[in-house]
Amino acid sequence: MLQVGKFNKLKVVKTVDFGVYLDGGEKGEILLPRKFVPEQSCSEGGEIDVFVYYDSEDRLIATTQKPYAQVGEFAWLQVKSVNRIGAFLDWGVEAKDLLVPFREQNTDMQQGEFYIVYVYLDFATGRIVASAKLDKFLDNVPPEYEANQPVEIIVTQRTPLGYKVIIDNLHWGVIYHNEIFRPITIGEHLRAYVKQVREDDKIDVMLQLPGYEKIDPLCESILQKLNEAGGVLRLSDKSPAEEIAHYFQCSKKSFKKAIGALYKARRIVIEENSIRKS
Repeated sequence: MLQVGKFNKLKVVKTVDFGVYLDGGEKGEILLPRKFVPEQSCSEGGEIDVFVYYDSEDRLIATTQKPYAQVGEFAWLQVKSVNRIGAFLDWGVEAKDLLVPFREQNTDMQQGEFYIVYVYLDFATGRIVASAKLDKFLDNVPPEYEANQPVEIIVTQRTPLGYKVIIDNLHWGVIYHNEIFRPITIGEHLRAYVKQVREDDKIDVMLQLPGYEKIDPLCESILQKLNEAGGVLRLSDKSPAEEIAHYFQCSKKSFKKAIGALYKARRIVIEENSIRKS
């Protein structure tokens, strides 16, 4: 079934000069404009992963661009413009900005500023919109987490205790100041771990597993290089010392110690000739 505001794998039904039409099931044929058609051959009957949304004329349209957030997700987005309807955010879709109606703003949004918002489908209008009133979209189901369970978080606010975070697009959580060992910023997406679910269902999270709080700068550098390389580095504890020194300006012994710590912290997987993010 077609999901508006999300990625869908759709079949090509016909090719025209200005793009291709995709099978949207009950929604009919959906245009993928020519400039977003993949360079590789896109023949009839083939399938393409596309993001489906409504254009400015309320027609369903597809794109291969990846938005900063899909329906059901939170994101840190910048206001491009404000008019009598509301604020319009840049969400990574070239042809359509994301509306935050005034009724969904906590304070009047300002052009150029960034805000944490939730992207959802307004069932009254059928349009994809966003809201800065986050509480109503969170903690609507009981948390079901175990200690040390990995989660994805987005940092939303600094408080006297620490930082408020959104966990897995479902729950509020907090990271305490005395358990943060590296700079973090509002809007940042991070891998974290559940420390505990308290009796009142509040969730404490941590950025490292117990025993690995003080990840040294070399570990941070390795994680950064992994992120830049798409999650895989063609280096391992068996790589030549010269090659390791070229990438990280460290000895092979230091490199092996660092990746060992990251492996024990479940941050990476060590393979024969490479390391990759876990």
